[in-house]
Amino acid sequence: MKQVKILGSGCANCRNTAQLVESVAQEHGVEIALEKIEEMQQIIAYGVMRTPAVVIDGKVVHAGGVPTPAAVAQWFERPAAS
Repeated sequence: MKQVKILGSGCANCRNTAQLVESVAQEHGVEIALEKIEEMQQIIAYGVMRTPAVVIDGKVVHAGGVPTPAAVAQWFERPAAS
């Protein structure tokens, strides 16, 4: 299960980003634990200055604006079996 955090003030773009991430994860069969972080000190602790931002398993993968569905899909691609 991937730990996903949406960092932002709770604005429309933040809500849209959360919905998009949930939708794409479900389409790809990836289980996620989604948490929304709205506390500015916590957001700044990630080094994020523009929101919405997305953190997956502790790594900031996106900041500033709603990501594209294609970008979100890449975050959930499974590596090929070797």
